[in-house]
Amino acid sequence: MSAPPVPTAAQLTNARIAGGSCFFINAVFYANLVPRLPEVKAELGLSNSSLGAALAAMPLGALFAALSAATLMRRFGAGRVVTTGLVLLGIASWSVSVAPNWLALAAALLFAGALDAVVDVAQNAHGLRVQRLYRRSILNAFHGVWSIGAVAGGLIGSAAAGLGVPLTVHLGAVAVVFGVVALVGYPALLPGQDGDRDAPPQQGPGSVRRSPWRAAALPLLALGLLATCGAFVEDAGASWSALYLRTERAAGAATAGLGFVALQLAMTVGRLTGDRVVDRFGQRRVAQAGGALTAVGMGLALAFPSVPTTLVGFALAGLGVATLIPAVYHAADELPGLSSGSGLTVINWLLRLGFLLSPPLIGVLADATSLRIALVTVVLAGLGALVLARALRTTVD
Repeated sequence: MSAPPVPTAAQLTNARIAGGSCFFINAVFYANLVPRLPEVKAELGLSNSSLGAALAAMPLGALFAALSAATLMRRFGAGRVVTTGLVLLGIASWSVSVAPNWLALAAALLFAGALDAVVDVAQNAHGLRVQRLYRRSILNAFHGVWSIGAVAGGLIGSAAAGLGVPLTVHLGAVAVVFGVVALVGYPALLPGQDGDRDAPPQQGPGSVRRSPWRAAALPLLALGLLATCGAFVEDAGASWSALYLRTERAAGAATAGLGFVALQLAMTVGRLTGDRVVDRFGQRRVAQAGGALTAVGMGLALAFPSVPTTLVGFALAGLGVATLIPAVYHAADELPGLSSGSGLTVINWLLRLGFLLSPPLIGVLADATSLRIALVTVVLAGLGALVLARALRTTVD
């Protein structure tokens, strides 16, 4: 297979902008739903455990679909996969608003999770391809744009909740507007796909052949566990912050959505400045400091509960994990012996496993004790990141 043509400087800039818009739109869809989850829960008469089980359908769908992303990209190209997936994701997010019962809600979230996983792998593969052509780190900035989209979506969702906009109208308008934006940006994405970046090393006549996957198994496992720590923190803000503020801190409908916004806003700042920070201090030190910040911030917020301390706690947690998942993606994609995108695909699958385990675990703990106690898992995830960050490189090449 011949290599794709090298883009001009203008084409590369346009590809970076269009790729960033994909990250933005991907975040906007689910973020609009987050502030309105308490309404969905109340409308369907769900318990915390039932809501957690329904939310777990998203990462379950992702587990089923994530490994298909590589095949789809080989056949259609990353750009077409991302654009089509985003349009369908908007429709899937809207379908949550018309779910008449728990089963329909779980099915809608399952479909949304499957689409989100494919979009996530494809947009990161495209982003890493653009990064290699730029010959400098820009992946954190792409994830920073994702965080901006999450903040924008959270603010739109909070405003819609505060104004009493019907959920069907709200999510339908979001699906149409941002689906059109995705289609408009498609022509600027890089065409074709990358070939293998690294071929496995040639074996000498007397050497024993060793599978590159066997050599990469332990590093991938460590990186997967590290990504799972980030997943627990992000999911706590996405799935439970609004419910915690509303039911245990007596916040209003609009205020309840600000926990998610605080986490995502801090993540945005951390990711937009993350490339320079990581270049200076290294991925390992930044991840270790972030894990400590997450544990201390959420620990203090849960020890001294109030609306302001909760918002600060989620903000510190968001800042703490800001560069964690981009660092894991980059490290996995650079593992020696594996072809381009292989490590990224495996890590994305393991990350989705973390997102699968988090909602039901927190839901069951919340029903058995309280949501405040259940959110101690965020503190434990921060401590886990502090320990597991040793899997990352000390310095950046």
